[in-house]
Amino acid sequence: MSDSPLRPRDTRVEMTQIVLPVHTNNHGTVFGGQIAAWIDICAAVSAQRYSRGAVVTASIDQLHFLAGVKQGMVVILQSQVNQAWHSSMEVGVRIEAEEPMTGERAHCCSAYLTFVALDEQGGKRPVPAFDPGDDPECRRRAEQAEVRRQVRLQMRRMRVSRDVAG
Repeated sequence: MSDSPLRPRDTRVEMTQIVLPVHTNNHGTVFGGQIAAWIDICAAVSAQRYSRGAVVTASIDQLHFLAGVKQGMVVILQSQVNQAWHSSMEVGVRIEAEEPMTGERAHCCSAYLTFVALDEQGGKRPVPAFDPGDDPECRRRAEQAEVRRQVRLQMRRMRVSRDVAG
């Protein structure tokens, strides 16, 4: 694996799904768990592109659905690595629903996932240094990812201390 920084755009993924009857609930809208599974797959491809190896999902931040996605609609998922640390990476995913007859799109949710790179034995392994370059949007994403990481770490510390005191 090369130690040279990768460009965030090298990790971009766009994935498209058609919402079929098997993906929907009794209201004719897609199961939230199905959207979550598609998010995980799309983000994993970005993380693998960045780390050039096996990755596992460590966490998915809160997932809030902003608009319903109905049977027959097209779901477009776009992901990219926002930041990387020693062995982990944050991947952002934006999900839009498209009405195929009109082409009208609506943002239905966004998610941030943390992935950990694995070695051949299943242990953590280092990932390349992250360099947002001179792209202001990539720098903004990297800075915001750092803030989210601090919140995740604080929440983990609180869970651990609660479990120990429990």
